[in-house]
Amino acid sequence: MENNKRKMDSNAPTKACQYGSDCYRVNPLHFREYSHPHIETLLSKVASINQVVVPEQIKINKSVFEEQIRIVAKQFPHLADGVKHPAKQTKLDTGATSLEPSSSKQVSSQTKPSPVPPTDSKNAIESLFAERRAKMQAAKREAPTPVPVPEPNSNAASSVATADTGVSLQKSLPRDINAYFPVVAPRGRMAQKLAAAEPYNFFLTTITDSKPTHSEPLSVTFQELLDSSLGQLESSVQMNFMVDIGWLLAHYYFAGYENVPLLILYGDETPELRMVSKKKPNVTAVKVDIKTPFGVHHTKMGLYGYRDGSMRIVISTANLYEDDWHNRTQGLWISPRLPAVPEDADTAFGESVTDFRSNLLAYLDAYKLTQLQPWIARIRRTDFSDIKVCLVASVPGGHVNTPKGPLWGHARLGYLLTKYAAPIDDSCPLVAQSSSIGSLGPSPESWVLGEIMANFRKDSAPIGIRRMPGFRMIYPSYSNVRQSHDSLLGGGCLPYGRATHSKQEWLKTYLHQWFCRSRHRNKAMPHIKTYCRWSHRGLYWFLLTSANLSKSAWGVYNKAGRFEKPLRINSYEAGVLFLPKLLLDENFFPMEAGKKDPQFPMPYDVPIIPYAPEDTPFFMDYLTQ
Repeated sequence: MENNKRKMDSNAPTKACQYGSDCYRVNPLHFREYSHPHIETLLSKVASINQVVVPEQIKINKSVFEEQIRIVAKQFPHLADGVKHPAKQTKLDTGATSLEPSSSKQVSSQTKPSPVPPTDSKNAIESLFAERRAKMQAAKREAPTPVPVPEPNSNAASSVATADTGVSLQKSLPRDINAYFPVVAPRGRMAQKLAAAEPYNFFLTTITDSKPTHSEPLSVTFQELLDSSLGQLESSVQMNFMVDIGWLLAHYYFAGYENVPLLILYGDETPELRMVSKKKPNVTAVKVDIKTPFGVHHTKMGLYGYRDGSMRIVISTANLYEDDWHNRTQGLWISPRLPAVPEDADTAFGESVTDFRSNLLAYLDAYKLTQLQPWIARIRRTDFSDIKVCLVASVPGGHVNTPKGPLWGHARLGYLLTKYAAPIDDSCPLVAQSSSIGSLGPSPESWVLGEIMANFRKDSAPIGIRRMPGFRMIYPSYSNVRQSHDSLLGGGCLPYGRATHSKQEWLKTYLHQWFCRSRHRNKAMPHIKTYCRWSHRGLYWFLLTSANLSKSAWGVYNKAGRFEKPLRINSYEAGVLFLPKLLLDENFFPMEAGKKDPQFPMPYDVPIIPYAPEDTPFFMDYLTQ
């Protein structure tokens, strides 16, 4: 092993992947974080990647293993050039050598090398599906009852590939959806589930290892967002930070929409996203570039256009890859079906009471992307009058007030609360809950109490002398994560670092545990982000958003401004604000069952429980120690 380390790059990882030779991943980030000795041993024995012998008895799909070899080879300086020039490495040997050094055998001299396509070949997408299939087979403890997949329609949703449609997924995916996804909801029932969720339309994702969530009325899977009962899909947009294109396209395939136009706006670059348009012409993937190094495209939003001219909006907290829909608590708001406006209607016809349509148009326009223009035109011709929530979004830049008030960040939330929130007693704290925490400053007054609370405390009461409400923060403790479904790996969605916390240790005074026994998610670590205020009387307002508690997401005032101090925001974010006045014509949402109006579905248990003296926040450092 020492010999391996001498040949490997000095920055190579030292912590071994817990899955060993069962590891199925092909994400380069995973291989930069974790060592894979069974692959490193193979590579340390050869002078060229062409000489690598792929054992016959491997536990994962062969094409996945070959891709893993190419990724790990980049950590070996003497192999790096060959990896950078795939044309020079058209073959990897196949033989009977076992992966484990302790059981290695002599390679037969008669073993013939088999050709392997280069990394940028047309089989790259198939490798993604093979990876997913290998994982499901490894995780499957018992064979599920097969669910037949209906034959694809003979229209644009047909899954038969031609010279014009690129790669067909039929050869890459099993016909049984249960062999691909761990939780599969019954088909054709999502419209009924959505109608039963009114007026809030607020869902949490199902949790693979928590079976009660599989049948909970307010739990959803991603497949259900494409359910035919919601409408026959004509085209769609997925806006997100991280996108596993294999995972995403598999959902479209099983829904019968393999060849339906799909636009993806993403923030985290991967080779698969860069090349997908070449192999799937109906898919357009666009990386959203941000000028500041501190900003990210963090929005999680879906636009779904149907063949009858209607459409739907989904705003969530989940990235589009498997881990975020597996054992993590995520939130989604799903809009009603929004019909097209009559052709002779006035341009103002169909606007929401919350101005959701105009706010969404302003948000989409901020991208300055020609690919969004057809959607902007479609939204202008869509009736949003059934939407009763407010859009609260952030876009990068320096922002000042407009005739319609502030448009972005925490200033926008304060404006909406002043306009619609009932008067709130100052004894009611703000309860923030997020999956990451930014650099907040050396004291509470630096930003949280100085800027965030200045807007989050607002309501419609007349301006007067009032005291500052309390502040509470729900963030999983180390003990919360340790008892999660995935043990410490459950904290993989909680990228808060010890170094950041050491500069703001005052925060621990405000921290509260993650508890969600009432919704069977106590062991499902939260990637959801929420902000709200409540009292014994009820819930005054509730915000579901992609925005963590950070300056990049919410903005910070540029105090050096000569006249009006602009709000500086670094990231794209999107969320929806639930207000009782707009949804129920009341001052509060009920937080208990048996009231006149439906109980608001809180994503965690109330009352909340503070950290014990011995508790510490979960730090991402725990996964790298």
